[in-house]
Amino acid sequence: MVEAVPLIELSGPPRERGRQYGRQAASRVHLGIQHYRDQLSRTDLTWPEVQKLVRDYLPVMEGYAANQVEEMRGIAEGADLEFEQVAFLNARTEVLKLSTRPDLREKLARTDEPDGCTGVIVLPEATQAGRLIHAQNWDWKAECAETAVVLHIHQEDGPDMLCFAEAGQMARCGMNAAGVVITANYLESDRDYARLGVPLPLIRRKVLEQQQLALAFHTVYTTPKSGSNNMMVSQTEGVAIDFECAPDETFQVHASGGLIVHANHWQSPVALSKLKDTGVAGTPDSLYRDMRVRQLLAAQAGSITRDSVKAALFDDFGYPWSVCRPPRKSMTQNLSATVAMIVMEPALGTMDVCVLPALNKQFQSYRIEMQAAARAAAA
Repeated sequence: MVEAVPLIELSGPPRERGRQYGRQAASRVHLGIQHYRDQLSRTDLTWPEVQKLVRDYLPVMEGYAANQVEEMRGIAEGADLEFEQVAFLNARTEVLKLSTRPDLREKLARTDEPDGCTGVIVLPEATQAGRLIHAQNWDWKAECAETAVVLHIHQEDGPDMLCFAEAGQMARCGMNAAGVVITANYLESDRDYARLGVPLPLIRRKVLEQQQLALAFHTVYTTPKSGSNNMMVSQTEGVAIDFECAPDETFQVHASGGLIVHANHWQSPVALSKLKDTGVAGTPDSLYRDMRVRQLLAAQAGSITRDSVKAALFDDFGYPWSVCRPPRKSMTQNLSATVAMIVMEPALGTMDVCVLPALNKQFQSYRIEMQAAARAAAA
């Protein structure tokens, strides 16, 4: 039986929110740390060495989002963990791949798993109800189905947020009460991990802290990153841009026929003229996953519903190398799967989550109270 993702309610200043987070999600945070420490054991890297790498990287995180670092300290206190363990959950890839040890980089390359994902945004003009839909399949290690959480965060100085995350992390995807929505997909290029950048969970959380869409776009577009990533950002009123982010440059993909669909290969012609896509070798199914979802939804343009989006993301063409991935051995021999399907309709404040959708078709719904302006814009 697949367990539903627990809802974690957080309020107050950052440190207190973190303590609440750590207490409520303690077992899942501990389990997630154990998963990654098991992976670390294959690199021969000791925990004291990891702690030092985290401490060396900490000024970057504090300089970018001191409030989030404070929340991490609270998580550690609430879950009875060392702070470095929680910080490592939020900056794992950056910390390890930016290590000055060439031997570590080589070992990590053999044990790391591309974070897959297929993301889709349907603009209001393509939906039956005239309301934007933003969704994704999150493809990652199958065991992370046991560590996922949904955070309902009540901010004192910004819009409330509904975030899907690995327990202990700041955010993987989500939406806020102002109608801003973000999902993210793995990308890889020949520019990766040559510079110090901000960990991706912190960037995604900062997007959701924004009241204004312009500042959410600014956060994605300008924040320096260590590795490539694709971030899809939308807003209730029907504005959406897919940002293909290299560490030092950001490219845009816009909607066609009321749809944006993105998997794990670069699409922007400008990007492809300037960098090398080095990720397709590890995610060859990406080349048709976005094509399949786009074809399935384009045929229903003007009448697309949340159920239509779910059906497209359940697609099993090419099984088991499919849009909806069953637990299977990856090219690095890790057990990989579509860990969760997340479907959001921000005008209604709804997030539907299905865990391990190749094995389980049951959705659990989570809600956030939208601000009046966000509701009115989509009425």
